[in-house]
Amino acid sequence: MKFLGNVLATVIGLFVFCLVFFFGIIIIGAIAGGNEDTVKVEENAVIELDLSKVSLDYAGKTSYKDFNYFEADHDGVTDILNAIEVAKNDDKIKGISILNNQSQLGLAQMKSVRDKLEEFKKTGKFVYAYANYYSQGEYYLNSVANKVYLNPVGEVDFKGLSAEILYLKELQEKSGVKFEVIRHGKYKSAVEPYLAQEMSPENREQMTVLLQSIWNTIVADIAKSRKLTVAQLDAIANTLGARTPELALANKLVDKVAYEDEYHNAIRNILKVDKKEKYNTISITDYAKTAALTVDDYSKDDIIAVIYAQGEIMGGEGDVNVIGEGSIKRSLEEARNDDDVKAIVLRVDSPGGNALTSELIWREIEITKKVKPVVVSMGNYAASGGYYIAANANRIFAEPNTITGSIGVFGMLPNMNQLGKNIGINAEQVKTHANASGYSIFEPMDENFKGYVLESIEKTYATFLKRVAEGRNMSTAQVDAMAQGRVWTGMDAKKLGLVDEIGGLEAAIKYAAKLGKTTSYRTENFPEYEKNFEDFLSNFTGIAALQTKEQLLKEQLGEEGFQMLEQIKRVKSRKGIQAMMPYEISIH
Repeated sequence: MKFLGNVLATVIGLFVFCLVFFFGIIIIGAIAGGNEDTVKVEENAVIELDLSKVSLDYAGKTSYKDFNYFEADHDGVTDILNAIEVAKNDDKIKGISILNNQSQLGLAQMKSVRDKLEEFKKTGKFVYAYANYYSQGEYYLNSVANKVYLNPVGEVDFKGLSAEILYLKELQEKSGVKFEVIRHGKYKSAVEPYLAQEMSPENREQMTVLLQSIWNTIVADIAKSRKLTVAQLDAIANTLGARTPELALANKLVDKVAYEDEYHNAIRNILKVDKKEKYNTISITDYAKTAALTVDDYSKDDIIAVIYAQGEIMGGEGDVNVIGEGSIKRSLEEARNDDDVKAIVLRVDSPGGNALTSELIWREIEITKKVKPVVVSMGNYAASGGYYIAANANRIFAEPNTITGSIGVFGMLPNMNQLGKNIGINAEQVKTHANASGYSIFEPMDENFKGYVLESIEKTYATFLKRVAEGRNMSTAQVDAMAQGRVWTGMDAKKLGLVDEIGGLEAAIKYAAKLGKTTSYRTENFPEYEKNFEDFLSNFTGIAALQTKEQLLKEQLGEEGFQMLEQIKRVKSRKGIQAMMPYEISIH
């Protein structure tokens, strides 16, 4: 028996050793991969602006607590903007090519990239664009180019903006599954589809104003780049005047109808490269890695801390896709306690979420403001809870097509009482006190319980109004008049006093530096997300293939299917009262 015990101990020891050795190799490989050399930039090169894998403002920094490993990604929109900025003065870079780009960027992000490309063009370097097909969003970005090319059998989707909302009241009645909705705010249309079968006048009003405001920003930029009038662009949209290459060319939305090889020959001609030779190219994400080493001057002691709050507000530690009080609070605390940090910019890109977490972050900003100035820069969204955490900043910047406001709260509980009756389910309860059972999905909502929930929602809404009123130097009555859950564009929000300035992240940083009384500074990005060894291992789906779960799901479901799955996961994880934007807007 002793012999067998020794053999067993030896086998277990060997197994543990192999396991530790294997994961040690993984970690070493990951560290080596994370520290790989940047791609060499050749002379006479062109940047290829492929943004298909860029979606977030901030790509993120992560530290693993269980072992000494740190990683930072450089494929966020901020990194792309930094790369274009560096390329302006890089003698090796002669121009930028936008070739069949299909991005996931929001309109505010597209505008920031577009504006940076405008700056790039002013250096005398070229920006060329080519596509087999231009979606409306991609055309908005590509129209900034010196020359816009279109495939001879392609088209430009240019028809104006629309939004479609599905109403589910009758479906609930027929299925027996309904949602018990408790809300404050007549414009809180996040829950309207569960209460009605058609759009309310209030919702139609806000949607019309919102879409028209966004459209005005889009066509103003396109008109300037294409030397057309807004009236001409509206006429093209109304008549689908870019549906064929011939029409797009005649209406001056494109400069040339040609095949891709002819497009490359045009670039070779600018670079003075023989048509038989390949010209030097580098992808924007590879160039961003190089640019990351040169953008900031580390000889400058003064720092402007840029803290990114992006994604739905859900609590906990948070990550690049979710705002949690853990990482945001830690970042604010670190920035205000660092003597080198002179001011803080909070970059908000969020449709809102959990009201309690929003309040916790608001409080941390309030504490920070007493030590150092805090400036907010709004991205695609800063709505509901996203506006909550922005309201008390010293100054608020927004892009003209930022979607903001949505000051309102709601609660929504699924109820299967009728479905239970239909399929023969009867729920019986035993309790010691009147409210002990709380809420059951198989029983009609008790009026007492509903009253308590409504009381909580009204209290949360009143607190929300107070936070905004104090932050914006308004009365609660003034805020309430423009609140009620209604959404606004950044341009309209400025007219109402909900934001102070129209401008991007760069403008917000400059203003923060002014408040921090510094003219010589560098920026430092936060948060640094904390993860453990289990989080590290969860990125891997197997021993043979080191493929992330996200990559695997995207391969199996496609991009749209993956986004739908992520949305379902977010809905399932929502707890407590929500300060959430009414709906998700996807503009094509």
